[in-house]
This record gives sequence, C-alpha cells and structure tokens, in this order.
Amino acid sequence: MKVLITGGTNGMGKGVAKVLANYPGEKNEILLVCRSVKLGQQTMDEIKMDNAFAKISMVICDLSDMNSVKSAALEIKTKHDFIDSIFINAGIGYASCRVETIDGMDSHFQVNYLSQFYLAAQLLVLLEKSTRGGRVIYNATPGGKIFWDDMQMIKNWNYVHAIQQAMVAKRMLLITLHDLYKRRSNKVSFIGFSIHKTVWSNQLNIIPTHMRIAATVMKALGTFISIEECGKTMAPLFLETASETLARSGCLLTWKNGSFKTLEEDEEVLNMAKRKDLLDYSIHQCKDGSVEAVLDRLAKYEMNY
Repeated sequence: MKVLITGGTNGMGKGVAKVLANYPGEKNEILLVCRSVKLGQQTMDEIKMDNAFAKISMVICDLSDMNSVKSAALEIKTKHDFIDSIFINAGIGYASCRVETIDGMDSHFQVNYLSQFYLAAQLLVLLEKSTRGGRVIYNATPGGKIFWDDMQMIKNWNYVHAIQQAMVAKRMLLITLHDLYKRRSNKVSFIGFSIHKTVWSNQLNIIPTHMRIAATVMKALGTFISIEECGKTMAPLFLETASETLARSGCLLTWKNGSFKTLEEDEEVLNMAKRKDLLDYSIHQCKDGSVEAVLDRLAKYEMNY
C-alpha cells in the first residue's frame, strides 16, 4: 500500500508510519507530509534503522500556510500516479493563546481541518486510481460542536473548543465525502477513528507543568499507550481489502475488546444541511476554484449542492 500520512513525525502518525513500513508480508510505501525537514529526516532514519529497505519519503508542507499546502498537493500529484490511503492526522493540540495563520485564520481550524480538507480533495483523483481500495482515515474524536457564528473563534477562543470544532468538521466532512462516493464505480472510503487511549507523544513537552505531572501519573496507571501500539491497532484500517474498508465507510470507529466498534454519531454531524454549510464555507476559505471543481464533479453523482 502507498500511504500518505500528515503529521508523521510524531504521535499517532509516527506510530502508523513505523508499523506500516515494517509490516510483515507487506512492502508498503510511506509518504510523510511534514513541516520540518530535520524531523522528517530523523523519522525516516529511525524507520530505516529497523528496516533498511523501507520505502519512505517526505513532502514538506506547512499546514498553516495555504500556499505551502497547494505546493505540496501539486508535488504529490506530479510525482505519484496513485495513492492507496491518506491518514488525516496532523494537528495542533494545547496552545496558551489563539494564533492566527498567515492566511488570517485560527491556527487550529486551518491546521487541524481546513488545510487537510484541501489536501485530501486535491488527492481524491489519486485515491480513485488505487487497485486495493482508496481510503482516507481521519484521526477524529467524538463530541464537540461547530461555532457557526464565529468559526475562526475570534470572540471566544480556548484551545479545547478549537480542537473539538476541528474534530467535528472532520467527521462532518468524511460523511459528506462518503455520500458523494457511495454509488460511484471508482469508490473511495472515508473512515474516522478515535483512539481508545491517549497516545504518549511529544505534545506532552509543551503543555503546562501541572498538566505534564498529571499526564505522567496517568501514564503510570496505564491510561496512555505508545505510538507503536497505536500503529499496530490502526494498521488493519490501512491494509484491509477494498470490500472491508467500504463496509466501514462513513463511520466513526474506536477500538474496544479486541475489535473495531462503531460509535454513534451526533445529530448535527449527520445533518445534511449543516454538512452542506460546512462544505460551502470550507471551499470558500480555500480560495481555490479547483477544489470546488473537484467536489462539483462528485456532487453530480449524488447530492444537489
């Protein structure tokens, strides 16, 4: 499988990259989308220490800069004829204050959702060419809400609400894309996954001291898992057959009692009118007619936007 991973140099993304690059019986190709050349190279070197023949490369992309995202999408489409899977994973966690991107957006909204919405939309044509069933796996947690009157959270920001809003947006998007593809012949699957335990990652280095102490205690009590354990849990979502992944499309999953379980989704997330509003807003914020053209092509098959 050829798997593209955003945020592949840390946390869940790195865990998935490490496991898939060394998965028994598979010769997977890993494409790391990362902001830092240094961290990207360190991750590739680390993976190749375990498997000198691992096929892995990186694409430099700053998700807080839409021009960088557009350049990365073009680079990927130029270098690759197909992609089997995308892991929408990168994201900002804790922050002490609201940060506005170069594009004038809340950084959590742009990095955690919008830039990856754009990237995935541009790469749908490559997923359609997968011979093993193209799929997009979203790192998404349940709960949260969209702040429709202040989506950039200028008036009332806090990092928890900012993170949760992006998670809701990802879940709404994956259902919309599932609807657009479900009757097409060149199907692509869209699946959300909520990890069952917190993944021990470098994010813990930037949180306040009291939070880090609490996290350390929680780790000792077994409430955290390693990035490798996370990767092993998620690996089947990237490697299963086309029919298996299609059966999960449109769902938010978690891991419980040794198997994947479907979580019940919120009414607003399922609401088609709300999902259309989010899609229209997202397209507008991208300021790129090519994204609208891609989704218009799909909409002709299923929904009258």
